Amino acid sequence: MRAFARLLDALSTTQSRTGKLRLLTEYFRAAPDPDRGWALAALTDGLEVSVPIRRVLTGLMADKIDPVLFKLSRDYVGDTAETVALLWPDTANHNGPPPLDDIVTHIRAVHGTPALSKLIADLLDSMTARERWAFLKLIGGAPRVGVSARLAKTALAGMNGHDVSEIEEVWHGVTQPYRALFDWLEGRATRPDTRNTPVFRPLMLAHPVDDNDWPTLEPRDIAAEWKWDGIRVQASAKGGEAKLFSRTGDDISKSFPDLMGSFAGLDAVIDGELLIMRDGNIQPFNDLQQRLNRKAVSPKMMRDYPVHLRLYDLLIEGEHDLRALPFEDRRLRLIDWHGRAQPPRTDISELVAFDDFDQLRRIWSGTRDAAIEGLMLKRWSSPYLAGRPKGHWYKWKRAALTLDCVLMYAQRGSGKRSSFYSDYTFGVWKTGDDGDKVLVPVGKAYSGFTDAELKELDKFIRANTTETFGPVRSVKPQLVFEIAFDAVQASTRHKSGVAMRFPRIHRIRWDKPADEADTLETIKGLIV
Repeated sequence: MRAFARLLDALSTTQSRTGKLRLLTEYFRAAPDPDRGWALAALTDGLEVSVPIRRVLTGLMADKIDPVLFKLSRDYVGDTAETVALLWPDTANHNGPPPLDDIVTHIRAVHGTPALSKLIADLLDSMTARERWAFLKLIGGAPRVGVSARLAKTALAGMNGHDVSEIEEVWHGVTQPYRALFDWLEGRATRPDTRNTPVFRPLMLAHPVDDNDWPTLEPRDIAAEWKWDGIRVQASAKGGEAKLFSRTGDDISKSFPDLMGSFAGLDAVIDGELLIMRDGNIQPFNDLQQRLNRKAVSPKMMRDYPVHLRLYDLLIEGEHDLRALPFEDRRLRLIDWHGRAQPPRTDISELVAFDDFDQLRRIWSGTRDAAIEGLMLKRWSSPYLAGRPKGHWYKWKRAALTLDCVLMYAQRGSGKRSSFYSDYTFGVWKTGDDGDKVLVPVGKAYSGFTDAELKELDKFIRANTTETFGPVRSVKPQLVFEIAFDAVQASTRHKSGVAMRFPRIHRIRWDKPADEADTLETIKGLIV
């Protein structure tokens, strides 16, 4: 446990990717099994323990500190684990915490909140503040130390000269605490056998096309297809089982059981775009959001938001790995496979015919009116390569929309931003029945500004607060953000009646009067 606590502490204060990789690789090489496997689980898919952590900690802290003071402290710190770790009284227990494996085993064996609360309290008593924080991160499921699952897998690959794509291709065929994985990486065993398991293959990604790319492209060498506004996924079917993976390799099958039946009994790996479709028409991304990240999906949800997979590419067909073939050949194989398999709730993404790039630009300019995200340009000769290789695939997204909005509320961030007001709710003007203008919130953003700008914004917010609500401050309507976003959709979930797609701060308009910001009528006029 102590080594894991040192690792998390070091990761939380290390900014560089190279530095984090070094820390992870050194830990995985030095830590024993199965402790390092549990640490890997916590940093990637999440430890497979069921702990009502917020309820348990709230109950434990009620005996240690006034609940109001605990809530205020939590709001100020911005992180429950860190707050508890700092407030928990130190004891005279110098034996230290048990190994990670003992901790996980004991927590899995305990049933019932009272027994679990006592176990967690005893463990906290055996630890220092840093160890308490790491322990709570371990069982809480969200370390938030700037380590993505892919970064952790990259560190594993660095242990013995493997490529990260090799790790990703066996990842869903091994289980926590990953003994078989470490045995393979350290040369004690062969690569885990995933031949009869539906596993993830790393996706091929595209570069944004820019002015320097066009001189290197020839129309005859390029296939163009629509860039649909859903989420990129991979369907993998093998051995009578099918799984759906996100672009980062997360298993999202449980959120889409209605689609999984389409691939039952098939043997293939397919790249595509997940969409909601009614009567043959693609629905707004906001509809797809209703289905995302749900552990259980009701029959009504499946009826109201029918899922559809639009296919881009065929990676594996039976025992044949097609990724080394040119895109042109894989496309023909996809058409043939789909015609034979005919999986329900699927179709093939159509190509866009064009003679020259001037014609293609005219087509691209109409994508917003057609509610399409843009175009993809793919070399006919491209193999399917993991990652984002240069010179093969390009994404040509429609130009972002922008609106001038007024900062309304600010909330403290988390992690390294917990001391700053870094999450911003902004609004536009609406004319009321009495003719007066009022602000209505239309979105939130927490990106698009530099660290220096964050400090300026934090200073402005503190100086212009009108009310506080826990970690949230209401701010005088004086500061204008130029917000960039990809699209806007009608939404019954938002008071304003609209929802922005991927809003981010494009510019901070210190120079612009707030009463010159845009109106709700303007933003509604952008709904396609």
